[in-house]
Amino acid sequence: MMEALVCHPLDTIKVRMQLSRRGRQPGLAKRGFIRTGIEIARKETPLGLYKGLGAVMTGIVPKMAIRFSSFEWYKTLLADRQTGVVSGKATFLAGLAAGVTEAVLVVTPMEVIKIRLQAQFHSMADPLDIPKYRNAAHALYTVVKEEGFGAVYRGVSLTALRQGSNQAVNFTAYSYFKEWLHRWQPQLEGQGLPSYQTTLIGLVSGAMGPLSNAPIDTIKTRLQKTPATPGTSAWTRITMISSDMFRQEGFHAFYKGITPRIMRVAPGQAVTFTVYEFLKTKLEKSGPALITGERYEE
Repeated sequence: MMEALVCHPLDTIKVRMQLSRRGRQPGLAKRGFIRTGIEIARKETPLGLYKGLGAVMTGIVPKMAIRFSSFEWYKTLLADRQTGVVSGKATFLAGLAAGVTEAVLVVTPMEVIKIRLQAQFHSMADPLDIPKYRNAAHALYTVVKEEGFGAVYRGVSLTALRQGSNQAVNFTAYSYFKEWLHRWQPQLEGQGLPSYQTTLIGLVSGAMGPLSNAPIDTIKTRLQKTPATPGTSAWTRITMISSDMFRQEGFHAFYKGITPRIMRVAPGQAVTFTVYEFLKTKLEKSGPALITGERYEE
């Protein structure tokens, strides 16, 4: 919840930048993330930066619970049967599977609703400016009523690909950084890393995911923003969106919003890993040992 409250404005700016088509309009300069944020706050009040927060708050707790519990479970399944050691390849696959699991169960419906709310250009200071979607619950009801239940799973393949690649890179990088720090500091053998080190490696590993899959995220945002065209398959729409972006806005359009996305995801992962490691250590000391795929678990 704290991650969402602190970082959500950057996500709103990212979505607006990904949806922007200023690059194809002559005479209009492209906006950076700071200018985009200022424009949202000026025209829609600072609360406009928190559009879609309800959808995120509803989904972020089960998302994180599913992410870490499924990651540990997949890691156990992929561990070496003889030694119990989890290889780098197994960690990558466990992260990939955990990302796909969270995408299917929680992230896709949450993001469809969030993006619909974030894409509305209404002023929250004007009571007469009534938006189509009033809040997360109303947006969910309206989308399902007008477009069917399948609409909340629009872009699930791209979301699964994004979340899977995100968590595969994220968990693999974090695990390697953690291992290197333990080798560098042998005095910490059998102990957890200091919180500042966990925060630092969580920040770095969190930034690597968005850099690896920015085009997927941009296409997904545009796909989920608008209702589907009857008789058009998801793959056809993905192909049309991609070709249209490249033809009219250039290759750089696939990386729109990358700066606020990294600024949103990296600190969020730093907070998440720090809190996770802290609580995991406390729970392991206060209760029965947790079963993991690793023989040695601090």
